[in-house]
Amino acid sequence: MVGGVAPVARGAVASVSIGGVGMKLYMRKTLTLVKYSKSWKDAEAAAEVLKALGVSAEARRVAGGFWRAAASVGRLAAGAPELRETLARAVREAAEAGLVPEAKARRWLDALESGRVPLCRYVLALTRKKGLMVRYVSTNPGKVEREAQRLRDMGLVERLHFTVKMPGGGRPGYVYIRREGLRRIATAAARGNAAAVEFVEFLLQRAEEAGGAVYEKVEEVVEEGRAVGARRLSGMRAEVEVWGRRHAVAVLSWDADWNSRRLHISILAEVDGVKNWYTATFYKTWRGYVAGYAYARATVLGGRKADAKRFAAVVKAVTGKEPKMYVMGTKLKFSLGQAHLDGFAQYAELADIVESWLVGA
Repeated sequence: MVGGVAPVARGAVASVSIGGVGMKLYMRKTLTLVKYSKSWKDAEAAAEVLKALGVSAEARRVAGGFWRAAASVGRLAAGAPELRETLARAVREAAEAGLVPEAKARRWLDALESGRVPLCRYVLALTRKKGLMVRYVSTNPGKVEREAQRLRDMGLVERLHFTVKMPGGGRPGYVYIRREGLRRIATAAARGNAAAVEFVEFLLQRAEEAGGAVYEKVEEVVEEGRAVGARRLSGMRAEVEVWGRRHAVAVLSWDADWNSRRLHISILAEVDGVKNWYTATFYKTWRGYVAGYAYARATVLGGRKADAKRFAAVVKAVTGKEPKMYVMGTKLKFSLGQAHLDGFAQYAELADIVESWLVGA
């Protein structure tokens, strides 16, 4: 039920009854549903009603000895249809009375009527150290957590695909999406995830506003994500150059097994007429990154050096990235990274396996 809509400084306020609990809907800089009370029980009751309607809210002590339970438009848009309709009615009344600018009321109504949480203005930039930076910054813990949850809902894994720092000590918090996270969002969009489709469209729009190199880089990462699972590994043939010599590579078969920490991808390939299995091992570091390795074998035709050349040729042919090799005494070790794992994930046979391992399924 909606009571009278009245003017307040920089906007309007409406009295609304939600689940039998009286609250105030403030329509100012943002749309906020709030319950103030001297009693913790009253504020807690309001928070419980909102939770029952699908809105995240907590009773918190504020200045003056009051308790407050509140939710802004980002969380209200995720609420039950009956709640959103009640709030939309109040917004329409305020707009018709000329108390709220039409454009602002339209944005709120779009969120309430569609049930979609409005996207925040992420900052897009290119930096020397990290390359493409996509970050949302806020002093509001609820907004930071909302953005983090949005990414989780799209299948991203914290620390692996994005990092979160909550506000504190007078400093703002942030959500930072890594390049791997952007690729994963694009992949989810290509597979029909509605939230990811919306986010990719928003991201490309923001990149276009930034222009130049930022747009080119975002488009590049999005295309990489869309390519995941688009190719077939079995029967693939390629000719690549490794260490100044060209090699003919034909993939004959593949295998994979994994546990919570390690993923082993094995490729049966014929390189310059020599048939062998080549295995790459990936693991998750404590900082949330992905790394990998492989060793050249001394027991195959031509010994370690020949095996190293063939392994490098297979990895480059399959992933598009040549691996780095290090000499460790008598051993030859290859270093692999996220770019190589992304290369393997381009193939339909390996895409779901890589995804399952990354998210720990």
